[in-house]
Amino acid sequence: MAKRIGLTVLAVVLAALLLGWMFQRQVGEALFERAVAQNLTRDTARDLPDGLHVGLCGTGSPLPNLERAGPCNIVVAGDRLFVVDIGEGGGETLGLMGFNAGDVRALFLTHFHSDHIDGLGPLQLFHWTRGAARTPLPVYGPAGVEGLVEGFTAAYAADKTYRIAHHGEVVAPPTGSGGTAMPFELPASSAVVYDEGGLVVTAFRVDHSPVEPAVGYRFDYKGRSACISGDTVRSSNLEAVCKGVDLLVHEALQATLVGKMGDAMGEQGNANAAQIFADIMDYHTTPKQAAQSAAASRAKMLVLTHLVPPLPSTILYPAFLEDADQHYDGPIIVGEDGMLFSLPAGSSEIERSRQL
Repeated sequence: MAKRIGLTVLAVVLAALLLGWMFQRQVGEALFERAVAQNLTRDTARDLPDGLHVGLCGTGSPLPNLERAGPCNIVVAGDRLFVVDIGEGGGETLGLMGFNAGDVRALFLTHFHSDHIDGLGPLQLFHWTRGAARTPLPVYGPAGVEGLVEGFTAAYAADKTYRIAHHGEVVAPPTGSGGTAMPFELPASSAVVYDEGGLVVTAFRVDHSPVEPAVGYRFDYKGRSACISGDTVRSSNLEAVCKGVDLLVHEALQATLVGKMGDAMGEQGNANAAQIFADIMDYHTTPKQAAQSAAASRAKMLVLTHLVPPLPSTILYPAFLEDADQHYDGPIIVGEDGMLFSLPAGSSEIERSRQL
């Protein structure tokens, strides 16, 4: 009896495999149609409750990592969508998370290192064509953002003519391409740079010397708050401005692991790469220091992002964190692309989900 059942099961499996092989095209088309229905038409923002929401559309660094786009953060306040920094691949990850670049109200830049801006061209393009935008994307940043936006606009000038010629002015309105620079000055340690519809965005100075200016941002909306550090060494100014926030999203570099990478480059005879690995350790924050900042600011949750070195497996997370949990009593999250943290209005909860 058991043998007969086994033969029957085997026959069914073989028949299924044969049918699958015979109808590969039909099966593939059905799967593709299902994926389109589930993903291409997703609107994650539509289903979020009123409140403040922070998403990670890029947690990587300039070092190669197939699982992480360059530095990129999503902030949703009520029904308004914003982006903070736009590293390479960030715009694509934003779309994969179910957010429409055409809905982005503004981009906030922390500084002008290449890995924080090299996704600006695609984001501006997606904002224009996916939303039939009639005005360019507002790009907020410290002094110097004007030249940056002008440069990207010039680089995409020919592409603009192609899009209009191919898709027409209804899909690609000529006035909507590129970006509009929204520069601000910081005469003191911090300043409000956006105040509209109950959302207040405060820019604050951080220390990423020799990169100057460099800032982080605090977002306040309906009693909920979040800070995004930008790139910095441990910053007392950040700790002061971000006092009492619900969520602190902070960059992190693990010096011990980066040192091992530098040693390996030196032993290989690549002195230039070894020097770069040595240099980058003096203007970033370690996980331990980020935890100390979270404790000093009394943040309710710490999320680490812009991770150096690359972490291809969660097995590496304890080595990356080292003893950070000894310096902060709240939850410490090693950020991953697609994470979304929701801070509903009228609540003290922080809800975490994954949108990839």
